[in-house]
Amino acid sequence: MAITPPDLTVFETLESEVRSYCRAWPTVFDRARGSRMTDEDGHSYLDFFVGAGTLNYGHNNPVLKRALLDYIERDGVTHGLDMSTMAKRAFLQTFQEVVLGPRDLPYKVMFPGPTGTNAVESALKLARKIKRRTPVVSFTNAFHGMTLGALAVTGNAFKRAGGGIPLVHTTPMPFDRYLDDGAPDFRWFERMLTDGGSGFDHPAAVIVETVQGEGGVNVARPEWLRELADLCARHDMLLIVDDIQMGCGRTGGFFSFEAAGIVPDIVTLSKSISGYGLPMALTLFRRELDVWSPGEHNGTFRGNNPAFVTATAALRAYWADGQLEKQTAARGEQIEQALAAICAEHPASGARHRGRGMVWGLEFADRGRATEVCRRAFALGLLTETSGPDSEVVKLMPALTIGTEELDEGLRTLASAVRDTA
Repeated sequence: MAITPPDLTVFETLESEVRSYCRAWPTVFDRARGSRMTDEDGHSYLDFFVGAGTLNYGHNNPVLKRALLDYIERDGVTHGLDMSTMAKRAFLQTFQEVVLGPRDLPYKVMFPGPTGTNAVESALKLARKIKRRTPVVSFTNAFHGMTLGALAVTGNAFKRAGGGIPLVHTTPMPFDRYLDDGAPDFRWFERMLTDGGSGFDHPAAVIVETVQGEGGVNVARPEWLRELADLCARHDMLLIVDDIQMGCGRTGGFFSFEAAGIVPDIVTLSKSISGYGLPMALTLFRRELDVWSPGEHNGTFRGNNPAFVTATAALRAYWADGQLEKQTAARGEQIEQALAAICAEHPASGARHRGRGMVWGLEFADRGRATEVCRRAFALGLLTETSGPDSEVVKLMPALTIGTEELDEGLRTLASAVRDTA
């Protein structure tokens, strides 16, 4: 697809050098609907990125858009701090009826602020308050956010260095299959906990992603997650599951930990919880952990009422009957088969794939290949991003609502991009 070089002068002149995604996709986007984005020159792009997992139901989903427009047109409350509003009440009731109740999850709901890193910060603060201990254990290649507390439990060296100060009070442990030596899971972790000479201060909590999206699409096995939950229970540590990118159906179930049969003490949600790309985040925790004093943790934009409206509409439209979960499983199989075919077509590249539900990664022996593939995919009209500590993985996250034909089109485009970069 021929692309006329866009005029990026204003961005390059006025916007900070910190911008990133726009460098990978050098065009000026104008409109978006479903799984497609269109730039100012009318070129169409199939979106396998969906706002880094923020748009699980696609761009400008018509059901959610109608609910939002109706709310705005009747002058519904936009900004309400943590005041009680009809929009918040509707969301809380629907979240209990559609999500928490059917799964028998004993959680209170906290609105910590509008972003994922806000949710993580509140989870860490709460865990330390409850246990009256400071250390928190995280995992290799984890990503939990860019504010200092969340950054301290993030593994990426480049992002950590941006903090500008020592990131302390956390200890990393190996994620599932990080070591290939066949050692029993958590042997090192448990030995550190039980050996009085280890120098390891007892943690308040452990924070984990069931699938490390930014870390390279590393998928934890259900048995590994169950062993981790058991370890936390035996050693008086709270288990925090960061479901910011993998929750809201990305791996199949509404929560990514459902398949492992565990019930974390604390869960963080953001990204697709609003359904429409509006800022919104939740911190969920067991009822007995609700030890906050009024106003002890707050934020100006924790009551985003338009987001409550679209979130409620998304839950009612997509989570009341179980059909989306079945569809995600089918679409996931379609992606897996296509990636397996790509790997089989290019055995010399050392290509391998991994994923769950509708998040998948394609990795090559040449660690620079993924960037080339994504660049070529963009030229062919497909938006994909890289992930992993060296951007060595092509990461695929289509909208959960994408049709089979569009999904097949995108997968065929990806296969072409791999061939073109061979």
